[in-house]
Amino acid sequence: MPKHSIPAVTTVAVCLVCLTAFGPAGAGAPPPPVRPAAETATETAAEPAPVDPVRFVPGPCPKTPEPVEALADARCGFLKVPENRDRPGGRTIELAVARIPATSAKPAADPVVFMAGGPGADTFDDIPFLVESGLNKDRELIVMAQRGNLHDRPNLACPEIDRFNARAVGLGYDSQQAQQLFLKAVKDCRGRLTAEGIDLSAYNTTENAADFADLRKALRIPRWNVYGYSYGSNLALTYLRLHPEGIRAFAIDSITPPRFVTLPWAWGSTAEGIDNIIAACAAQPACKSRYPDLRRLLTEQVRELEAHPLTLNVTPRDGGEPVRTVLDGGALLNLIVASSPRPKDIPAALDELSRGDPERFAQARAGGSVQKVGEFAHGLTNSIVCAEWAPGHSEADVLKAGRKVFPGWPDTVSAQVPQLPFQYEACRIWNVADRASAQRVATVSSVPALVISGTFDVKTGPSWAEDVARDLSRSTSVRIPGIGHWVVPQSPCAQRVLASFFAHPTDPDTSCVDGLQPAPFTIVPR
Repeated sequence: MPKHSIPAVTTVAVCLVCLTAFGPAGAGAPPPPVRPAAETATETAAEPAPVDPVRFVPGPCPKTPEPVEALADARCGFLKVPENRDRPGGRTIELAVARIPATSAKPAADPVVFMAGGPGADTFDDIPFLVESGLNKDRELIVMAQRGNLHDRPNLACPEIDRFNARAVGLGYDSQQAQQLFLKAVKDCRGRLTAEGIDLSAYNTTENAADFADLRKALRIPRWNVYGYSYGSNLALTYLRLHPEGIRAFAIDSITPPRFVTLPWAWGSTAEGIDNIIAACAAQPACKSRYPDLRRLLTEQVRELEAHPLTLNVTPRDGGEPVRTVLDGGALLNLIVASSPRPKDIPAALDELSRGDPERFAQARAGGSVQKVGEFAHGLTNSIVCAEWAPGHSEADVLKAGRKVFPGWPDTVSAQVPQLPFQYEACRIWNVADRASAQRVATVSSVPALVISGTFDVKTGPSWAEDVARDLSRSTSVRIPGIGHWVVPQSPCAQRVLASFFAHPTDPDTSCVDGLQPAPFTIVPR
């Protein structure tokens, strides 16, 4: 789940892995900060809650960190919903919404609503990828920031964790110092958010799904189409299960299946993606000849770096001052999971590393020293991961899962969830209610569905798409060779399939998939 380019490098605590009338178009002033809990409590006491707290309020489009051209013509505002639907009369929250018009002169009547990855990623940051992929070509595109995200009120950002992530590149990935600093950042963020009166247990997938159901009703849209990727596929499946009314067609990409996702599960997905990259190299004569035993090479480098980490002064790829960078076995694995370097460059990068040239991996690691502080909702990440993915398992289960798929790797690497190190300790601090039984449920539906996966996805292994599709009786599954996490923006063929599916949900044209092969791997001289 993943930002702002595809792929992107993530350090810690980022997954896998975002209206009856509208106000003025275009970008406006940013939303005001959340007021202290004492102020809102006073107002609640003075003013009785409305009978129906769900309503849409038109307003200016958010002022995004980077310009988003499509917002110039969008109609925006906030959806007001209860923070916790189990507590009638409680506080309300505001979720940023944008309606991006179709480029077609005669658009279809049913729009597409988008569910972003993460959890916690900035949904509005995805808009350029969606527009470039043609999501608003024939239909209006509706984007809503999931509760707690950037541009929402409240925003569950954790700048404490962002600042830790910037510092972490100079620490051992799974070192004791990294653990202590990370857990302090988690504790500090939790303390600040709860002091503002935020109910962290209310930021979960069930409430998220109810928000989208309320959005459709508030906008008075009879039917719409759904598209979600990564965590957004998890949310979309939950939405389809709990609120199927009004869904015309349902598309998911890079599947995170609610029934199966746990923290140990991540190791199986990581291994599947890596296995597919290795097999694709072996299927290309030039790659096989130049890198004849890629699996052994990967294991050797993970073990060597974990035993003898490299400490380097590295200039990030995007420039800037050199930064102290530690490259160990855990960091190496997690760079691969984050697709940095790109999958087609991984064999070359591993070969160079084995010959004393760590530049590709070191530059990618150093890139984590530049963080967009306050833009990622780590609070939403922890609330969902700790309530829905962590329960029922332990650190021992993570270690067992890692050992199973990568026997011979150091236990210090296998003991950490890919991309979520120290997560069980973090969850003990975050302390939200266990929601596993409510969330780990299969979605069974006859709504026309499209299930998209990429063979090089090292975050959400493509085989999980097959398990989900079996429960969707009118589903079409496509697997795009040589593509990693979040397939549609990276694959023109996937874009054509998605467009055909929304036009003809029960009979999409998937012919472009036939004969697709991964692009050639990078070959470096011996």
